Amino acid sequence: MALLQISEPGMSTAPHQHRLAVGIDLGTTNSLVATVRNSIPEVLNDEDGHPLLPSVVRYLPNGHAHIGYKAQAAQTTDPKNTIVSVKRFMGRGLKDIAYAENLPYDFVDGDREGGHGMVQLKTVAGIKSPVETSAQILATLRQRAEDSLGDDLVGAVITVPAYFDEAQRQATKDAAQLAGINVLRLLSEPTAAAIAYGLDNASEGLFAVYDLGGGTFDISILKLSKGVFEVLSTGGDSALGGDDFDHRLFCWIHEQEKLAPLSDEDTAVLMVKAREAKELLSSKSEVTIDAFLGSGEEVHLKVSAATFAEITKHLVNKTMNAIKKALRDANIDADDIDGVVMVGGATRMPHVQRAVSEYFHTIPHANIDPDKVVALGAAIQANLLAGNRAPGDDWLLLDVIPLSLGIETMGGLVEKVIPRNSTIPCARAQEFTTFKDGQTALAVHVLQGERELVSDCRSLARFELRGIPPMAAGAARIRITYQVDADGLLSVSARELRSGVEASISVKPSYGLGDDDVARMLQDSYKSADVDMAARALREEQVEAERILLATQSALNEDAGLLSGEERAEVEALMARTRAVVAQSVAGAVDHGAVKAAVEALARGTEEFASRRMDRSVRSALAGKSLDQVV
Repeated sequence: MALLQISEPGMSTAPHQHRLAVGIDLGTTNSLVATVRNSIPEVLNDEDGHPLLPSVVRYLPNGHAHIGYKAQAAQTTDPKNTIVSVKRFMGRGLKDIAYAENLPYDFVDGDREGGHGMVQLKTVAGIKSPVETSAQILATLRQRAEDSLGDDLVGAVITVPAYFDEAQRQATKDAAQLAGINVLRLLSEPTAAAIAYGLDNASEGLFAVYDLGGGTFDISILKLSKGVFEVLSTGGDSALGGDDFDHRLFCWIHEQEKLAPLSDEDTAVLMVKAREAKELLSSKSEVTIDAFLGSGEEVHLKVSAATFAEITKHLVNKTMNAIKKALRDANIDADDIDGVVMVGGATRMPHVQRAVSEYFHTIPHANIDPDKVVALGAAIQANLLAGNRAPGDDWLLLDVIPLSLGIETMGGLVEKVIPRNSTIPCARAQEFTTFKDGQTALAVHVLQGERELVSDCRSLARFELRGIPPMAAGAARIRITYQVDADGLLSVSARELRSGVEASISVKPSYGLGDDDVARMLQDSYKSADVDMAARALREEQVEAERILLATQSALNEDAGLLSGEERAEVEALMARTRAVVAQSVAGAVDHGAVKAAVEALARGTEEFASRRMDRSVRSALAGKSLDQVV
């Protein structure tokens, strides 16, 4: 006998009013889909009762593919065509996959005109991109949801690591579109977990969300207050996860047994054994690893939980370093944190739990399955975005962007338009102007990163604003507007305010940025802040020198007759001196102070010349006019 839930009279949502939406956790190791039924979020199981779908796709010679458990079973027998942890390739170029030589796949460099493209994988079914592979996982989850709910979906909230950059978010959205899913929002995984815990437990205060998944690590600091979920800061490493713990144990086994170089098949066998041992060590103090390799070699090795903790200590320390940065960005201390939420299957490792507990001096929340919490939070958000808001569901989600967005200015400098950790969705505008007289076009170079120089940041897009009316340098007023939507995706527009000419672009970045580049960009910005500021100061003075030299030369060309021969020689000598100092600064022989002094000397030396030009312009304007006409 089944127990059926019946709503109170007048309290149930009419079938035609309830819109079906789901939350999808597209994970590195496993993926899930969840929905809200009867105001309760729940994960949807497959026909065999499994809540998890292994994020594995095996391509077959006939062009078809196996997805999930059936594909996972072929991981050791057909490693080249069985794609695992594809999330780690999303938005990445071949040059960014540092461990590619340890993987069994036949990679194809995805170079594209104008930038590096996303890496591709050669299979018996043809060349596949990570977007296509992820789309097949998403399509399987979509079909599971529609079968369970009995109707088509209006959309889904899909979660991504908080540290995913523009390219990785765009790749995820492309995969969803390919899978036939309407994306209601891309939601950061730690934020999704906070939604699940915040609503279920009515929590308020400052919380740290420690999310260690199969391929990514995120740390987010959130403030929960009266229904407002505000992300104060985010950090992490999108190239660090449970897979790296597996790989470290794999390397340890290889070292202990002094194995010869392994074939792709033997590598896959040993990696599976390493993962199994890691999972068993979460509940046992010691396990035995037995493996029979195709080369004839055998592995019989015991590993203790203490040994595993020791050989992976450096990986845990990397997460601790990211926590320290996130707390610093949020301007709080570890003792200010009211609670810690653990997310991701890799957080089941006891030495990870101990490290987090010791750092925050508190026992982390773990009353929701760490494998399911992200999908459940995404389902709650999807339910609201689909319009199924119930009375009392008054809460606001404020997420942030992980890296600053800026624009290139003269001298190869980066002017930040939207700083990192800004709440999204958001829009910011700044006004810029032209550099040369008569300039009719402006090149807009969109950048992402924390450094002061263009060469140290990541290029996202370029476009041009044309049709600017010819004006004197500095007279044009050009407003550049950056808009980041709720998914963290960027659009940029440029408008000349006097003429109204406008140009815009939706930034769809090339996929070449490596996941670890995000963390490296931030680390470099901290290490080199002093150097960057000195370099910026120098560039600014060089740009100012070029501006005053151009203006002075233009004035000489037009009004040299206002100067005596001796006065003109003095001005030209000052100009030559300024050019020489600029050249010395480019060679590194002098600093920005010397350039500034030369510019100031040139400015003082041309004050009388500028005054005479102004007097002549005034006399010319007044010539032939009566006092009444002037007044």
